[in-house]
Amino acid sequence: MGNPDVVVIGSGPNGLAAAIELQKNGLQVVIVEGADTIGGGTRTSELTLPGFNHDHCSAVHPMGYLSPFFQSLSLQEHGLEWAFPKASIAHPLDNEPAVIQYRSIEDTKLSIGGRDGVKWEKTLTPFVKKADVLFKDILGPLGWPDAPFTLANFGLKGMLPASYLASSLFSHTRAKALFAGCSTHSILPLDMSFSSAVGLVFAISGHVVDWPVAKGGSIAITNALASYFIKAGGKIITNCFISCMEDLPKADYYFFDTDPLQLSDIAEKHLPANYINRLRKFNFGPGVFKIDWALRSSIPWKDANCLKASTVHVGGTLPEIAQSEKDAWNGRHSESPFVMVCQQSEFDFSRAPSGMQTGYAYCHVPNGSTKDMTLAIEKQIERFAPGFRDTILERKTINTTQFYNYNRNFFGGTIAGGAADLTQLFTRPVARLNPYSTPNPKIYICSGSTPPGGGVHGMCGYRAARSFIKSLR
Repeated sequence: MGNPDVVVIGSGPNGLAAAIELQKNGLQVVIVEGADTIGGGTRTSELTLPGFNHDHCSAVHPMGYLSPFFQSLSLQEHGLEWAFPKASIAHPLDNEPAVIQYRSIEDTKLSIGGRDGVKWEKTLTPFVKKADVLFKDILGPLGWPDAPFTLANFGLKGMLPASYLASSLFSHTRAKALFAGCSTHSILPLDMSFSSAVGLVFAISGHVVDWPVAKGGSIAITNALASYFIKAGGKIITNCFISCMEDLPKADYYFFDTDPLQLSDIAEKHLPANYINRLRKFNFGPGVFKIDWALRSSIPWKDANCLKASTVHVGGTLPEIAQSEKDAWNGRHSESPFVMVCQQSEFDFSRAPSGMQTGYAYCHVPNGSTKDMTLAIEKQIERFAPGFRDTILERKTINTTQFYNYNRNFFGGTIAGGAADLTQLFTRPVARLNPYSTPNPKIYICSGSTPPGGGVHGMCGYRAARSFIKSLR
């Protein structure tokens, strides 16, 4: 075998997606990965005790399940199976039942209650009815949309700050809190423009599919993509850490599933200085502090309905959540952080020994923080699940520096490819007509630091590959 046509640097979902699309279109592709296993943040292993399988980063996958590219690959033929909860989101509150987002809008309306439940139904139903084309428009390349009026309606609401949209739509705590929790997935302050866009995406997705987990762990997504790629004729090289272009195998083109800083360091001699400087000004946004637990039993939520959900948004009311997210953005550590809790083993019984459970949680912290947030996170969970600490057999914590050492794409502990604020929502990593291209026609970037942004959906890699293929015609 001679030199490949394309070398992809990094084996996360976007690197694998780019490699698959390029290989499918007749190019010979090699993936190089610095670690001894593939997957980036989409890995699973026994982090606490034997028999307890924990997702390293990505955990619950509504966008992976709904990804137009992943759906086109028939990944079930490569071993990927999904486990579905009875509900996507539980949002516990003090002194009242938790709000539960079910796939059924009617059931969710009843959980919210009152006029706000009706307003939730009225707001989301038009998007849910057009969800297939809406997600293609949102995740696809810029161009004339398939559902222009639906996308325009989405855009008018999505451009607003989440705190403003929630307060203008709803009158009471329950619906406001549910939407605020969805909007924290933006990793933006909730009073910042466009934080509603991500909130709407996640709220809509919860009425399209019960947010699933991959059976056997998120690594199953990686393994299925790798299986497809290898079956198509691709090759993967692990333990191949790259510090400069000269470390790479010879090829005609290079695709970087890396953050902008790594691209700027590795390809510094092969890109113009002004472009390198722009890459190095990239805003990564807050990081995360994460805990994995081996648990002797299920989390003892006050409201047992929380056990129906794959994801529990722990943070209380809209004002509480907004303050927590603003603190992380502004370099402060919240004493009452918003906590993302995932309950994979409640629905995927391969994750823990019989009768026991895994626990997963993180909160947003300032980029580069080394503060131990264990007490604050566990205190928040105890607030809504008294006795939680008594279920803990073992815990494993990881701060932002440790996240970066684990995966160089997680600069300062960011896990979503960088801030999706107004300046970087459409122009990531820098403003270019083709954001995946660079001034060097042989070098492309295909990571979550490009549109449509972070998440396990592979669309950044797919769109980068399609833009390249189009340029060859």
